[in-house]
Amino acid sequence: MRRVIYTTNSIESLNYQLRKVTKNRGHFPSDEAVIKLLWLAICNIEDKRARERAQEKGKPATQRKAPGRLVEGQVVTNWKQALAQLAIAYPDRINPHL
Repeated sequence: MRRVIYTTNSIESLNYQLRKVTKNRGHFPSDEAVIKLLWLAICNIEDKRARERAQEKGKPATQRKAPGRLVEGQVVTNWKQALAQLAIAYPDRINPHL
């Protein structure tokens, strides 16, 4: 469970950055415009993180401070076990989405 909770910090960080991008825009002409803006923002966020990871390449893990991947390659260890525990604890919230 702890690994899944820590992973949500990355998700919350991404959501914060996406809200920041859309906050300054009042209205969008279409749904496609929103999707395009969010996609470009995600690409920019991931590019920035990739540059930070590249700068720290070769350093020991204890000295790295660059955030992990948000879009591709992110793996949550033991997600099925955590999801099963969440389904038991919160059946009304989790089971409709399974």
